[in-house]
Amino acid sequence: METPLLIAEHLTKDFHIEGFIRRRYLRAVDDVSFQIRGDKPTIVSLIGESGSGKTTIGKMILGLIRPSYGKLLYEGQDVVKLVKKKSLEYRRNVQAVFQDPYASFNPFYKVGRTLIKTLKKFKVSSNLDDVIRESLEFLKLRPEQIMDAYPHQLSGGQLQRVLIARALMLKPKLIVADEPVSMIDASLRASILKLMLDLKEKQGISIIYITHDLSTAYHISDEVIALYRGRIMEMGDASSVIEKPLHPYVKMLIESIPVPDPNRRWKENLRLKEDTSETISIIRKKDDQRNYCIFKKLCPYAFERCSKEKPELAEVEKNHRVACHMY
Repeated sequence: METPLLIAEHLTKDFHIEGFIRRRYLRAVDDVSFQIRGDKPTIVSLIGESGSGKTTIGKMILGLIRPSYGKLLYEGQDVVKLVKKKSLEYRRNVQAVFQDPYASFNPFYKVGRTLIKTLKKFKVSSNLDDVIRESLEFLKLRPEQIMDAYPHQLSGGQLQRVLIARALMLKPKLIVADEPVSMIDASLRASILKLMLDLKEKQGISIIYITHDLSTAYHISDEVIALYRGRIMEMGDASSVIEKPLHPYVKMLIESIPVPDPNRRWKENLRLKEDTSETISIIRKKDDQRNYCIFKKLCPYAFERCSKEKPELAEVEKNHRVACHMY
């Protein structure tokens, strides 16, 4: 059986908060488990509102922060140990595309200089100019124009494509793309999403696509993981989760999507009660497991069991799991 490219096992991340009397913790990610298959390239979307833990998961995968509990395995190897050893191979195989392309480039360097420094850092032995040219041309960019430009001389869409090209030229196996189209003009978003599909289909690269936009996730994803306050609410094949959502939270997200064709709109009008609790999950002790449904105060279907027992992810259909006591 093919080893998964990436495995997250009970991934949890707590951030320390200094309290007046005692230290408290903000639980940003809570017992998250999923896999990215290794036998073929896949696009997996992490969806949810701000504060749902999407970006924190991405940072743990990139080795920018360490999990508090749980494991991350890349091709069977512990990511924390790989990062601790400063493994160039892991850094090269797992690349990032961040939300703000302008923050990813030194404004005082020409783009060409930045790309060459990246290749030298990762000890790429091929002809550097050829590698850069090939990557830029794949992203539909003109190398002679891009290489000699400063970041501020390029549009947001151009610079985002350069950022993707910078990742592509290292021949990664996995790209973590954190809201890559949210700062780009709407007219250019489709072209960036098409390029991401090309990375999967033509370059064989798997992608973790982090977004709050379900419509773009539906457009490019093979699988979707819906998060709320650090927990997985629902996960599975993109078409199954978005076309036939089961969890009330995911139904709420889909209800909020503007749909031009009213006949395709989700039919049930879900009414949500106001949540007067804190929007972040602050806990007093590290061993507090929050043994209840964290969506219970907003859920119109909540009943007594939701306050007393944490719902586990249960497979209700093939490749479709939901964490809800109604199933």
